[in-house]
Amino acid sequence: MSPDTPKYPEGDALKGQIAGRHRRGTTWQILFQISTIIGIIALIALIYNITNEAFGLAAVQNKVEPQSLVLGVEEARLLAAENTITSEDDNALVEGIVSDANGIGFFGYAYYQENSDQLKLLTVNGIEPTAETVANNEYPLTRPLYLYTTADILAENQAANIFLNYYLTHVNEAIEGVGYFPASDANLSAARAAWIAASGFDLQPGQWASINPEGISGNLRVVGSSTLLPLNERITEQISAAGFAANVSLQSVGSTAGLRAFCEDGTADIAAASRAITPAEYEACRENDRRPIEILVGTDALAVVTSSSNSFANDVSLEQLQTLFTSATSWSDVSESWPDTAVDRYIPGADSGTLDFFASTVFAVDLADLPKETLVEILAANISVGLGRRLEREQRFFDESFVFEDPDLFAEVCASDDPAEGCTLPARDQEDVYNLILQEVVAPDVVAAWSLVDSLFSRSVIEAEAAAEYPNAELSFRSWLTPDFIVSPQSSTPEFAGVRTAILGSLWVVGITILFSFPIGVGAAIYLEEYAADNRLNRIIQTNINNLAGVPSIIYGMLGLAIFVRSLEPFTSGSLFGIGDGTTANGRTILSAGLTLGLLILPVIIIASQEAIRAVPNSLRQAGMALGATKWQTIWAHVLPSALPGILTGTILAISRAIGETAPLVVVGASTLIFVDPDGPFSKFTTLPIQIYQWTARPQAEFRNIAAAAILVLLVLLISLNASAILLRNRYARRA
Repeated sequence: MSPDTPKYPEGDALKGQIAGRHRRGTTWQILFQISTIIGIIALIALIYNITNEAFGLAAVQNKVEPQSLVLGVEEARLLAAENTITSEDDNALVEGIVSDANGIGFFGYAYYQENSDQLKLLTVNGIEPTAETVANNEYPLTRPLYLYTTADILAENQAANIFLNYYLTHVNEAIEGVGYFPASDANLSAARAAWIAASGFDLQPGQWASINPEGISGNLRVVGSSTLLPLNERITEQISAAGFAANVSLQSVGSTAGLRAFCEDGTADIAAASRAITPAEYEACRENDRRPIEILVGTDALAVVTSSSNSFANDVSLEQLQTLFTSATSWSDVSESWPDTAVDRYIPGADSGTLDFFASTVFAVDLADLPKETLVEILAANISVGLGRRLEREQRFFDESFVFEDPDLFAEVCASDDPAEGCTLPARDQEDVYNLILQEVVAPDVVAAWSLVDSLFSRSVIEAEAAAEYPNAELSFRSWLTPDFIVSPQSSTPEFAGVRTAILGSLWVVGITILFSFPIGVGAAIYLEEYAADNRLNRIIQTNINNLAGVPSIIYGMLGLAIFVRSLEPFTSGSLFGIGDGTTANGRTILSAGLTLGLLILPVIIIASQEAIRAVPNSLRQAGMALGATKWQTIWAHVLPSALPGILTGTILAISRAIGETAPLVVVGASTLIFVDPDGPFSKFTTLPIQIYQWTARPQAEFRNIAAAAILVLLVLLISLNASAILLRNRYARRA
């Protein structure tokens, strides 16, 4: 370079250099902004996908309907009441009441009409059953009457098809003469539309075609309700007179027995029922490839009657009916103005739809409102003795008695070295027993779930799909992230699974990780920055620390397995201290997991702490030592307070990584399915990432929903821990 050449660019060269710097700066700025935008988009996509799965419509189908359990209890009370006579034949009930001055009973209105000269009709809540009170549902014991068949039966059995066509054409002409009330125009139109859809006739909406039954032959079996028998007989007489040549068999066995013959046995072409088919019966039909078609043919008013010689009872309330047919031993037990004579009860049998309707209407109570003793009886009747014994050992049902357990065996268990929890816990309360029934008996099953977006914008399509595919399921908007989800333990049933055990496990593991890695990491950083000489050994140590920060986490898992689980098993299992419980004395404990994750994040904490300490100006050190402080006093009083915000920032990043780790914990031995909460560092454990991994690997779609909810919990937990650390960092930064 000649002496005349300037050391620095000038003129155009300077302008070109500045412009180049600006271009490079602008390029890097654009790249940074693009990277930031991509990161934000990725985060939004993540939140969108998680939220989309954690909320939405769900079709829930119960194994056993709660109301059927209540119905069973109330019907058992009705059938077990003293002075109770039962029969599936309503005529037999009529004869019994007519000849018994103290008798009372109930059956279809047609049977009262036929015997009105010998029976006395009671009003209910002051309302008499009339065409008007039945039509507007003012009479409390109004009920619809149904026929059930299938499209396959109508296609294969011409006699059944024509019989139903004639039935729906002439039912409103015949029904009042029998003693029942005609279906409304809307209900009759809906019934006809159901027949048209099932029979395959090409008719326009609102059209109806009456088919001539003359000459139609074959066999037809109608089984079911005794209430519908008079109407069925009347229709059969009329169609036979019109030339219908098929052999029609009418059997009165009760609605429940009729639907059983139709759904389970497949021996009935048409089921007659004085109540709607239950979800359990519908599922029984589907299991036998029968899709029931519901046809409403009329309305009945359940008649509550006494003998005509009864001069004192004229009106009863629903509450009085409850007493009359269960606990009352005399009429005076119901009303003081009535005589002190025994009550004789005449009711339909257990297979009767009339009994089902009466019990569900008069004894209208929810399962959750039943007393504890009744709930325990329901539970005992619907679960195995083995399961009941396990539940009772976990927590007893009563303090003074046992339901499933043998008292001597229970005393033996309680006296052993490993007593059951039920030995010390108080008896379960009513809510506990109710929740057990929901889980073990009702067993709700999410048969289908839809995403939040589909639920919001395609609800009508979902409703149509659910009605066609899951007719017995209840469609409702469901949040999989609920308070119960957070406080409930793990369960093999997604509807009852929670993350309490996983949250506690994560907190235990992170706590041990911080206690182990933070002081060691900061101490190592202080040594390397403030005390270590610049020699070959320390340079090798520094290089290895930098390299360890990039080692895959699975390698740390293998290291933890070799050292903490196997080599240090007596220590990490707690057996060295005599506090292991025997089941975890294999080293696969919270302590092993915490130490393994501590090793994983230790290089990150060391490097971040070194950078923070290195950023402290040397003038602070020199000022401290100039005032006579030792090197350690200077570090403790001046260097560390100034570096602490940076140290905590690095620690926050390291802990965030530890919370989300799965691979090392799988190797160390985290449980994927555990029902017991961790109670110390020597406990078996699981964590939220492990739980999420386990749920996403399950085939049921519902587990993906609860996995999404668990991810939201993990994010909230992570943000909460980070926020706490950031507040702590900012506090020290202000002090500095």
